[in-house]
Amino acid sequence: MTSLAVIGTGRIGGEVAFLAAAKGLIDDIIICDAVRSLEHAQALDLAHASFDVGIETDTLLVRDADVCVFAAGRPRSPETKTRADLLNSNLPVLDECCDHLPSFGGIMITVTNPMDVNNYYLHRCLDIEPARCIGFGGQLDSARFALRLGKEGIAGVATVLGEHGEHQVPVFSRLETAVPAIKREEILADLRGASMEVIRGKGGTVFGPAAHIVRLIEAALGRRNDEIIPCSCIVDGEYGLSGLSIGLPARIGRDGIREIVEWDLDAWEQGKLTEAASFIGELCRGLDV
Repeated sequence: MTSLAVIGTGRIGGEVAFLAAAKGLIDDIIICDAVRSLEHAQALDLAHASFDVGIETDTLLVRDADVCVFAAGRPRSPETKTRADLLNSNLPVLDECCDHLPSFGGIMITVTNPMDVNNYYLHRCLDIEPARCIGFGGQLDSARFALRLGKEGIAGVATVLGEHGEHQVPVFSRLETAVPAIKREEILADLRGASMEVIRGKGGTVFGPAAHIVRLIEAALGRRNDEIIPCSCIVDGEYGLSGLSIGLPARIGRDGIREIVEWDLDAWEQGKLTEAASFIGELCRGLDV
């Protein structure tokens, strides 16, 4: 029996719960939200879909889930300049939710922004081994990168590393076409603002994040053949980094992050990754954990 817990069942969390149930990935789902009326409504709405899945709202069941998607907290809005600006408002949410997660033995997927810092915080606060704390964001950033490359007629696999935010690192050196620094900076500037067009138009991103989160759940359940996925990993020497969580290519399986794959980055990419690590690391060092 496979179980999924979703903490925070607003736009993204609710859509993740729906997609995971619709795809038949799980046998049971635990829906948790601080707004009890929303929690009840989401559970009832999902029950009305008549999927073959058990639906629970008991927070005590979260600790035994195979995978937990942490999506609780304040989302980004048009008034929020960067994801990092959400740290102070969302840390109390993490603290409250951690009370329901003692001895959690599954895989944690962190969605709440600023995701990289929050992923590190959950690792430290809950004493979860690094391999079982996976931050979501790199897949979505990479999808946006792929769309931008398509407009330029540039072929190759699009991957974004670094921070899920202003300090993201699009990997150009693995593409089929050389991209000069001036064009890289132009594309990077577009990527930094890619989500705001959606947020301004409909109030928040939903479909893109939810679809990629469900693919990450599939990987965590061993259903994607150890494919390399860009996600936020808690590092211990990889890429010369430690003491933070940052977006890197990783192989994901039933035991979480099986391997952080170390690519040879060019000088531009390495410089951007160093900047990202410095920014995230400073925020992580300021946490009371």
